[in-house]
Amino acid sequence: MVLLSWGLSSKTPRTKTIFFKLNHLSAVTFVFEGIYRETIRTRTMKTALYTFIFLAVNSIYSQELAPLQVTVLNTKGKPYSGDKIYFVGQQTKKTLFGITNSAGKFLIHLPQGDIYDVRIQSIAEEVEYNTIEIPTLNADEHFEQMDIVITYEAAKNYTLSSLQFESGKSIIKTASYALLDNLIEIMTLKPEMKIEIAGHTDSDGDEANNLALSQQRADAVRNYLIKKGIASSRIVAHGFGESRPVAENTTESGKQQNRRTEIKVL
Repeated sequence: MVLLSWGLSSKTPRTKTIFFKLNHLSAVTFVFEGIYRETIRTRTMKTALYTFIFLAVNSIYSQELAPLQVTVLNTKGKPYSGDKIYFVGQQTKKTLFGITNSAGKFLIHLPQGDIYDVRIQSIAEEVEYNTIEIPTLNADEHFEQMDIVITYEAAKNYTLSSLQFESGKSIIKTASYALLDNLIEIMTLKPEMKIEIAGHTDSDGDEANNLALSQQRADAVRNYLIKKGIASSRIVAHGFGESRPVAENTTESGKQQNRRTEIKVL
């Protein structure tokens, strides 16, 4: 992991401080740089003042956010459209994200005083890409926009390791819905994406039954995606039974690896 540092600037004039206080009479007392003091109780002026307070607080808050222009490319320099990039605060545990446009870009504002893990949404596990630190500003500093480029090559083949079915059946367990919903989101963000769903089994039982079960499970995943709005023309499903093992069927560990569902981006 590489830690990216943020650029700060203190060339702008000294930051102004605004204090606000509400009392029990619904009057608002405000101090601007310790010079101007006024108490307002009329409803007409309160509306204007609340607007001023909102704009002033919003201005202060915006100074605490670091603007980040993100560009996402493949290794040949082609932009990725519809990529979802997460920024997860190591201290706050809060997650923010941006989604790339057709030029592979988005603008995001990150709160100061945290280190963020940068992750890329994926069909299987999220891709851990990098970390970026947003330092805490001093009183006379402000953030300048930082441009970063995320370069990676998206995989074409994925194994849905955590996709589970009821034993010997093609019924998808509810615990696996989130995994498939993530796939649905990706296919929604990338309307040109087409996939193949491949079902596989271990060698236990009858070979013909295993072939049929693998097809039924692949079809179950396809049907789930279609019911959630993905066009049927974008999904093909094939069952391969026990014919394509990735491990020995002589151990429970090997059998577990062979019982799998794979996604291939076409």
